[in-house]
Amino acid sequence: MKVPTDLQILSEIYSSYYDEFRSYKEESRRNKIHVPIDVEKIANKLGVDEDIVFGRLYYHLNQKYGYKQDNGVRVDFFLLGLGNERHCVQFPLMASVLADLKKENRKFKIATTIAIISLIISLISLSISIMRG
Repeated sequence: MKVPTDLQILSEIYSSYYDEFRSYKEESRRNKIHVPIDVEKIANKLGVDEDIVFGRLYYHLNQKYGYKQDNGVRVDFFLLGLGNERHCVQFPLMASVLADLKKENRKFKIATTIAIISLIISLISLSISIMRG
């Protein structure tokens, strides 16, 4: 079984909860930027146990992307709870992280494609020089 990447997890959360983030109304949840997510639903869509997704969000991504502001206030990427809401992502921060992961993934794919094309051209050139030689 494949372990989902951070990119896959965050893409699934983004696509599943963007409309909820956008359609914020004060009576719908505590604040706009913290969106409660159903970790089990995300895990099921990715085909893994929910503790894998929870662990990545809480232990890995929160540690990696959460930060302290100059005034000492902590900005968490993922909160266990906020008021009566459970498992909340800081949606704008998550969207920024997702954009960076997508950008890095594109760079990797472009570099890999260029390397493969270069290898093919080199092999063709080598084949031609062997045939002529």
